[in-house]
This record gives sequence, C-alpha cells and structure tokens, in this order.
Amino acid sequence: MDERERFQTEKVQPVLLAGHFRQATFSETFQAYNPTTGEKLPEVYPVSCWSDLELALEESQRAVPELARTSPEKIAAFINLFADLLENNQERIIARAHLETALPVEPRLKSTEFPRMINQLRQAAAACKERSWCQATIDTKLNIRSKYGPLGGAVVIFSPNNFPLAFNSVAGSDFVSAIATGNPVICKAHPGHPGTTRLMAELLLEALSESGLPLSSVQMLYHFNNEDGFRLVSDHRVAAVAFTGSRKAGLKLKEAAEKAGKLFYAELSSVNPVFFLPGLLKEKSENLAGELFSSCSLGSGQFCTKPGLVVFINDEAGRNFLRNLQQVFSQPPSGFLLSLVVLENLKAAVESLKTAGAELLAGGHVLPGPGFRFEPTLFALTGAKFLENPETFQTEAFGTLTVAVVVEDAAEMVKVAKSLEGNLTGSIYCSHSEEDEEIYKKLEPVLRLKVGRLLNNKMPTGVAVSPAMHHGGPYPATGHPGFTSVGIPAAFLRFAARHCYDNVPEERLPEELRSKNPNGRMWRLVDGHWTQADF
Repeated sequence: MDERERFQTEKVQPVLLAGHFRQATFSETFQAYNPTTGEKLPEVYPVSCWSDLELALEESQRAVPELARTSPEKIAAFINLFADLLENNQERIIARAHLETALPVEPRLKSTEFPRMINQLRQAAAACKERSWCQATIDTKLNIRSKYGPLGGAVVIFSPNNFPLAFNSVAGSDFVSAIATGNPVICKAHPGHPGTTRLMAELLLEALSESGLPLSSVQMLYHFNNEDGFRLVSDHRVAAVAFTGSRKAGLKLKEAAEKAGKLFYAELSSVNPVFFLPGLLKEKSENLAGELFSSCSLGSGQFCTKPGLVVFINDEAGRNFLRNLQQVFSQPPSGFLLSLVVLENLKAAVESLKTAGAELLAGGHVLPGPGFRFEPTLFALTGAKFLENPETFQTEAFGTLTVAVVVEDAAEMVKVAKSLEGNLTGSIYCSHSEEDEEIYKKLEPVLRLKVGRLLNNKMPTGVAVSPAMHHGGPYPATGHPGFTSVGIPAAFLRFAARHCYDNVPEERLPEELRSKNPNGRMWRLVDGHWTQADF
C-alpha cells in the first residue's frame, strides 16, 4: 500500500464488525451532504465489499445460540443502558442529525424524534422483561406448550433517510424489536446520515460491552453495492429483513429475499388519502385547508404518512375548499429536502403528474439558491381523470406535494376509494350531518380494507408509539398487512418464531412455559376452554 492509499484508508470511517470498530474492506467511498448548502460533508465512509458482509454474517451466526440463551432481563438491561447512553449524549447526536438532514432541532429532533426513540427503547425493555409478548400457551390435557422466540438467524435492517433517530438502523423500532426477541442484527446505515449512525453505534458497542451481551449481537455497515445487498438478504444465515425506503429498491430486495425463503418486512409506498365530505367542508373549508397543508408540509413533506391525495365533491363548498388549498400552497416554503436524490425524485414526480394530465395549481419548481429546496406543490384533476389512470396519480413523492381529486358525487368518491392501492393510512373528514353520515356508511367499508390505520377528522402524520398503534397496511404500503413496525410489543412478532414443546418435562422447558412461573401471563387450555391466567 503506497502513502496515498494509506492516507485514504486511514481517513475512511470504520465499520462495526465482530465486536469492534475496524477498517472496512472497500473499493469506493461516499460522503453525506449538508442539505442546507448542497455541499458534501468532510467525513468519508466506505462502500463495503462482500468480505465485510461475509464477516458480519459469520459473526452473527456465532452469536445466534448465545443470544437465544440470554435471559430477557439481561437483554432488557442492555436496552435500558443503551437508552441511558443515548440520553447522556443527546446534544451531540441531535447536532449531527441536524447537520446531515437539515431537520430542525426544535421541535422536530429534540422535542419529538429523540424522545420517541428513547420511549421505544424503554417500552421494548419493559416488554422484554414482562414477557407477555411471547404469548405463552399451554394445553394441560395434551401437555403441549408453545411461545414465541428467536428466529435462529440474523435480522438485516435497512434504515430510511427521513427519520435519522427513531427509525435509525442501530437505535430505531426495527432494531429494538429484533434484539428484544433475541436475534443478532446487521444494520445498514442510510447514506444520508452516516455520521449520526456512527455516533449511536459507538454508544451501542459500549452498552453491549457493559451489559455482557455477545459483542457481535449488533454490527453496522454504512453502504454496499446492490448486488451484494441482494446476496446478503438471500444468504442462508439471514432469518429476516426489515426495509424502509423506496418501492423500487424495496421490491428488488424483496424478490431476492423471498426467493431464498427469507422473511421480508418492507414499508414501500403510501399516499395516505384524505376524504373530505361535503357537510364538513360547508362548515370550515378554510380551516381544513390550513390543517391539510400543515400535515402535508410537516418535515418538508418527507413523512411516509404525508397526505398526498385528497378527495372531495365538486360542489360550492368543494370549489371553495380548492381555492383555499391553492392559497395555502402558494405561501413561501420553509425547510429543506433531505438529499439531492429526494429533490430529483420530486422533480420527476411533478413532470409525471403534468404528463398524465393533472393541472398544476401551485408550486412545481426548484427554488434558487443553495441547498435542496422545492416549492410547495398542488395538483388537481377530476375524478374521471383519476379513474382513467389511478396508478400514476398514486405515485408517492417525498416533498410538500399533494394531488386534489375533485369528484362529481358520492358515488364517484366511492369509485375512487375502490381504485386505491394499499396505504398505511386513510382519513375521512366528516360532520354529523345526515348527508355526511350516509356517505360515510358507503365509503368507510371500502376504505377500511385499503389501509392499515383509519382516521376520522384527523391528519395521518402523527404515529404514536403506543401498543395499539398499527404502522402497516396492505400491499404496496407494506409487504405484510398483519404486521406493524411501530407499537410494542406487536412489532416484536415480525422477528419471532413459534416454538412448540410436546410432552417435554417441566425442568426442560423455557421459563415462560413452566407451570409455576412468577413472570407474566399465559393462555391455558383447561377442559376445552381458553383462559388467561397468571403464571
């Protein structure tokens, strides 16, 4: 290695493999951007070669049996310690996340996303200790017992660009769900915020060391090429994959993983339709236009739950509502897009909607000056036009952009709902008027089966970290409508296998399945009747 090669290697950020940070094996590098200036940040990160991925897989495989034997209390202690370390380094982490994403420190990062990340970790630790997520079930008559447990392989996590903390591959909801269920994790950082991920990975390694978990329980790579990604998700040592990102990339990974029989949980695309019924629009169309814009522009429109499609009837109230929408979407923009890729994709979406025949009512242009910025954008089209080509008009576009579909009557509104793809959310804004109630009765049964979360008189951009939350939906919103990536302990079950024990003596059973277990609750089949009782 000559001096120039040595210098390049030494300045490239290390990856977390086999229990410590080490120089990657790489053939190319990348740098993150500062979205406010459009300039590259100085730190250089490796695009790992397959040898790094092979090492990660081997180390994960070694960790599988030890981690599966680790007590829930010990895993919970690790998660809580990690949360403590993150809180102690909050200012550094938030400053780096702001630099790499331009998301505002207040209220977004400091008062919203960072607390959400910590809350998820704490909830997961508590659920891990409490153990009811295992759904321990005992048939006393037949002496058959079962519960959920680890998958027996690595979980690979691909993190998104829009949540550098709460969905980060080394600290977010996918990560904590996988580790809480006893699985080793291989984390892929998003290239939009690698420095943020590096900071948190350093603290994660400290928590692993202090808690006594296998050091290879969690490993982190910054990036790798597409072919190695396909090879990774289809490897026999991988048990499951969690992906949050674009539909195009996700479907290619999904195909590779499922062809090899691997579980693949993906959040792929959602326009989150909002239906405004005429009775409510007559009462407060101006207020509703402002409420819609606030939700659509939250985080500069870079939420997977952004309302990207709105539907209402072409009557006097509807036309007034459209004028109000045009007015609020014409106001000066604020905030930045996360990356050049997001900016280019938004430009392409605008051109696609124009070509398909949607009318541009506001925005539609890149803003001059430094950084990644785009005007708030509003399109409109008739219900008939939408129904001619519903797929094109449902293309998800990150950014403050929404498409207004103006239908002629309630019957056409229901037709639009029937033509929808699967979505994470769907909202109906309605009054208690007789007119709205009649429309709601026809619309709700159709929309209910198109979305994971149905809302009434509420915008979809608030995803609460609650056990009752479902952040999922029918394809192509996600790959599996029965699973959620938010909401503990339900999110655990994506990375769990059902373990059944038939006629196994008491002393050989896992603690959760023993008859005299002081922890948690279980389902017991007694004389043909299911009852939930204390262990």
